[in-house]
Amino acid sequence: MRLISATLLVFALAAPAWAATLRVGPGEAITRIAEAARLAQDGDTVLIMPGTYRGDVAVWRQKRLAIHGVGKRPVLVADGRHAEGKAIWVLRNGDFEIENIEFRGARVPDGNGAGIRFERGRLTLRDCVFVDNQNGLLTANHPETELVVRDSLFAYAPRGNGSLPHLLYVGRIARFELTGSRFHDGDRGHLVKSRARVNEVRHNLLYDGPGGGASYELEFPNGGMAHVVGNVIGQSAGTDNPVVVAYGAEGPAWPENALHLAHNTFVSDHPGAWFLRVWRTRFDDVDVRVFNNLLVGPGILALGARGRFEGNFPALRTMLGDPDLLDFTLSDRSILRGRTVDLLSSGDAHLVPRAEFGLPRGTLPLTGSSPGTPGAFQGRAPGAALPRGEPFGASVGTLEFTDSKKGPHP
Repeated sequence: MRLISATLLVFALAAPAWAATLRVGPGEAITRIAEAARLAQDGDTVLIMPGTYRGDVAVWRQKRLAIHGVGKRPVLVADGRHAEGKAIWVLRNGDFEIENIEFRGARVPDGNGAGIRFERGRLTLRDCVFVDNQNGLLTANHPETELVVRDSLFAYAPRGNGSLPHLLYVGRIARFELTGSRFHDGDRGHLVKSRARVNEVRHNLLYDGPGGGASYELEFPNGGMAHVVGNVIGQSAGTDNPVVVAYGAEGPAWPENALHLAHNTFVSDHPGAWFLRVWRTRFDDVDVRVFNNLLVGPGILALGARGRFEGNFPALRTMLGDPDLLDFTLSDRSILRGRTVDLLSSGDAHLVPRAEFGLPRGTLPLTGSSPGTPGAFQGRAPGAALPRGEPFGASVGTLEFTDSKKGPHP
């Protein structure tokens, strides 16, 4: 009993006695997010009330902070403003948790305007939305930084403004995790680009869609350790680059380099796709393992990649539920069911999918120890497809905006 009491006392003394909760929004004592960023102290929690916050940009300098949107997601619209010429929000150097916030319309003179510019520390992002930004989220290059993105949406890269927009751009950081998130409607830039040392990309929908024009859907330009498991990764007919997943185009930045792809569904509406390209000549050694993937559409699996390739099968769109409604499940009667490599027996347990992507965002847990179906879906998971009649971009939100190519979006 004395030991328990002493332990509780240690934790009580270690916790900041001044930690507070700040409420921001219409009718609150603090009405502007920028003011909350100025007032918040290390260890505080900032609660942002529902509403549209225009031009309310901020720099967050705290060492530890939680920022949560309350109820209906608050929407931050840049409206021509930016913090430090970088972003709607700049996170300086700390351990940040951000949940249920929407970022729209970031523009800066150098063309790299981001919803969030994350400079250093650790950021965990949950249930957030990034729409119509020059970069949805952009990190700086710091070898100890970590970024975790869960259950979030990145969509509608801006058209015709002279920049090269990426929906998510991760710099040379220590670790990057991406799960349960959806990406669509890129333009010239990539859906996801990461220079991180370690990359865990699992159970996402990286599908550009019929109106998209992204270049690569997923790129690791400097190699590193990349585990890509249980994703739908698809390019549109309008892309100007046939490569879907690219690895090592700019040469190595890290001492260890490996690309492991398992149980992904690759989709291309572009004739002559390269589902995977690896620039092996720029590396002394790359461990490439490619298992149990579906290849939907005309194209080849790999260009320049040598390694272990097993259990990968071509498929027709007609073999899937309904890609136009984002249903990428194989028919229950498909001859491909049961034709996978057992990753547990092969010593690749880290590549066994433990979940499936579920619309509008998030993951659905899988049961069983060894999936028997190639691709990202083992069965017709609840929530894996949009309800009949819903438009492709139905999950974006309610605040309308326009761009030079598409007009209003929901």
